[in-house]
Amino acid sequence: MSNIAIKKFSSATELEAKRQEILKSRNSGQAVIAICCGTGCQAYGAKKVADAFEEELAKAGLGDKVEVRTTGCHGFCERGPLVVIRPQNIFYQRLKISDIPEIIEKTIKNNEVIERLLYVDPMTKEKKVHEHDVPFYKKQMRLVFGNNGNIDPTSIEDYLAVGGYKSLAKAISSLKPDEIVEEIIKSGLRGRGGGGFPTGWKWKSCREAHDPVKYVICNCDEGDPGAFMDRSLMEGNPHSVIEGMIIGAYAIGSHEAYIYIRDEYPMAVKHALLAIKQAEDYGLLGENILGSGFSLKIHINRGGGAFVCGESTALMASLEGKVGEPRAKYVHTSEKGLYDKPTTLNNVETWANIPLIIEKGADWFNKIGTAGSKGTKIFSLVGKVNNTGLIEVPMGITLREIVYDIGGGIPKGKKFKAIQTGGPSGGCLPESMLDLPVDFDELTKAGSMMGSGAMIVMDEDNCMVEIARYFLSFLEGVKRMRQILEKITKGEGEEGDIEHLEQLSQAIQDASLCALGGSAPNPVMSTIKYFREEYEAHIRQKTCPAKECKALITYNIIDANCPGCGLCYKACATGAIISQGKKMPVILDQSKCTKCGACFDACKLHAVEIR
Repeated sequence: MSNIAIKKFSSATELEAKRQEILKSRNSGQAVIAICCGTGCQAYGAKKVADAFEEELAKAGLGDKVEVRTTGCHGFCERGPLVVIRPQNIFYQRLKISDIPEIIEKTIKNNEVIERLLYVDPMTKEKKVHEHDVPFYKKQMRLVFGNNGNIDPTSIEDYLAVGGYKSLAKAISSLKPDEIVEEIIKSGLRGRGGGGFPTGWKWKSCREAHDPVKYVICNCDEGDPGAFMDRSLMEGNPHSVIEGMIIGAYAIGSHEAYIYIRDEYPMAVKHALLAIKQAEDYGLLGENILGSGFSLKIHINRGGGAFVCGESTALMASLEGKVGEPRAKYVHTSEKGLYDKPTTLNNVETWANIPLIIEKGADWFNKIGTAGSKGTKIFSLVGKVNNTGLIEVPMGITLREIVYDIGGGIPKGKKFKAIQTGGPSGGCLPESMLDLPVDFDELTKAGSMMGSGAMIVMDEDNCMVEIARYFLSFLEGVKRMRQILEKITKGEGEEGDIEHLEQLSQAIQDASLCALGGSAPNPVMSTIKYFREEYEAHIRQKTCPAKECKALITYNIIDANCPGCGLCYKACATGAIISQGKKMPVILDQSKCTKCGACFDACKLHAVEIR
């Protein structure tokens, strides 16, 4: 933060005056080196890159002329550390500290582009200079996630400079609580945490509940495999979430709120705590917000990492200090939630949408997306795809556009096999469904779900029976199904196992107390529906078509291709590879082979095959 004195705002007018003061103190044409310092890029060493930029700029006498801004996640995690040089929006990727002097000398001083640091499109082989021209970003609509790459998440002034808390000021000074609720209903916003329930109707039910004490909760307990959308938003733009929560609390009549963050997200916890403190210092949170008479206290609660606590009633039980277990849904949390009081719970992304809707209006938001799914959605795109990371796209975009246009296709020329959406409770969709529009209703019809937004791409080397077994390992109440799948992947499957799995799936869907349980069989049901022949091959032929299930495969040496180079011998940790000397094929001792695949990966001459 800058040295501008902090003063609590007592009105929306004072807030706007401060915003203008901040903007005037900044040079809009100043060079800004925006460095992604989200968790992913920090793992690549982004913090050291940022420090090195500061040092080199000081040496060059440019320390006061060029700003180094450490931002939240830019989304393109595959290419970290990432740097965007503004205002030109020059995009450099996979930076090393040794690249920094050249960037300062050529790009900062002389506006020259360093071609070797540019992104190369894997499809066209073209180099892309500007961030907005990179295919990964080109088809995105970054309404909620966009400011992650523009602001320092530890600076409330950066958030104010991009219009932060303007929607709160509008809501508190110009709108009645009922009007806010109706605006959210009109927008068509549905919860982004998995269930897809209409947000405005949830708020309305809570507002109308007859109890003077009400609670607001932000769910940042993100446990789905491959999902990190909420973490990145909370790390990179915590004020947007807090602003949404304050507006929501004002609308339903709540004066106490909680952010439930899993303890495995230390940076998200740190930034959320700092943002709360900053908002309180400025009079945007706490007592008498902006002189309106409305007060709100936000607490941080750290979750222990239990997957089930992503479910709303289990999360509330955890907040109360109880074991995190779901309860029957006939008791609505909008009437009896946390401490048996009316409660509104939304996830991080849902809350971050609220300021946009209040600022731009429900009609604007309603024009984005499909008939039943409005706005954009943030997905984590991971797995067997060239461009992995976080993407924000309009509802209705097709799976094909996501996998091929944004994701850049499948690595190493492999064949696309399936995409799993919606986390462990989602389904696996085959190539024939790549043109499916992505929205809540279409994914559900196909046997999958939107979920919180995880998308895992699979290629020809993935076994769909093993995939189903893997996802069931995250869930309770499906022990017998998991046992059957384990038996099948070990080559011990029997006729009738597939039908037994289908019967168990139906029973669980019919008898589950919560939506999480009702969707638990989805990975099994969808893989049986679209990849039944793989189950049959495991059971009848005792083979794994994808050659992934260890019990059903062996590694073998092709003598004609093996020159005895020794690469596989060196890679083998168990001594299963026996060298016969140079120019002689090696021998593979099956009794010692653990089927780890190290020999297969090490061989460059296709002399190791999987049967």
